[in-house]
Amino acid sequence: MIKDSIAKSIMAKKESALGKGLGALLGDAQNVEQAREQVRGISEINVNDIDENPYQPRINFDEDSLNELAVSIKEHGIIQPITVRQVDEKKYQIISGERRFRASKVAGLKKIPAYIRTSNDQEMLELALIENIQREDLDAIEVATSFNRLIEECDLTQESLGSRVGKKRATVTNYLRLLRLPAEIQLYIRNKQMSMGQARAILNINDAKQQNTIAKKIVDEGWSVRQVEDAVRKLSQVKTQKETVEQTVEEFPEKYYKLTDALRKYFNSNVNIKPEKNGGGRIIISFDSEAEIDKLLEKLDAWIW
Repeated sequence: MIKDSIAKSIMAKKESALGKGLGALLGDAQNVEQAREQVRGISEINVNDIDENPYQPRINFDEDSLNELAVSIKEHGIIQPITVRQVDEKKYQIISGERRFRASKVAGLKKIPAYIRTSNDQEMLELALIENIQREDLDAIEVATSFNRLIEECDLTQESLGSRVGKKRATVTNYLRLLRLPAEIQLYIRNKQMSMGQARAILNINDAKQQNTIAKKIVDEGWSVRQVEDAVRKLSQVKTQKETVEQTVEEFPEKYYKLTDALRKYFNSNVNIKPEKNGGGRIIISFDSEAEIDKLLEKLDAWIW
């Protein structure tokens, strides 16, 4: 009876805290019988018997934040147990709750409450990554790196990954695109000096040197997303004018700017117009991968139907 209650409580909390994505990952734990097989209740485990998660995707643990949590744990104890798996008779590895575990060590706790879960390496990696993705304080590069690891190491497609974490495939694609940016720009994002919206605008520039130039403007001068988009648009127009032999020195009519802006925003891709002398012209939508082609097709489907 007690184990049934614990199993129900655990699954309810998991679904509530981590959303549809983790619930889908734990698909074989959707009824009480299967939940009882995977979770063996709450145990008090010696801190020295617990190892950190070897698959932990989180790189930075803020020291001030850990100390604040340690003070709270000293005063109130651990409200939410961590989750571990048993690797041998007296050794455990953390699946989720590493921040609570680290703060407990700072607080001087000798034992810590934990759920013991049966999990193989593959499941543990997925659980750790997805649990990490759900954190609100994660920066966009950490999310993108976790998405990339899930795809590469867990053999997931962008679509199946989106289903697991409760996000649209286009959202997954946008995060993954951030990993194409130069290391300096990724560091700006990690340090919260640049937003994801600003970074996405920079992605429409193919030249790394120009990307870094605009990134420095964002950091040094506090450019808004709108200012970044305007700068990117002007760079694209200059490039188009250089590539088009027939292009006159006159500026494009205002309606050309409006059309390219509308298409860029709708497709979230680099769009250029190349007018010709006979009054016609071409609209060019750039892409860098098959994933971006899929994204464009999704947008077209939505547009047509």
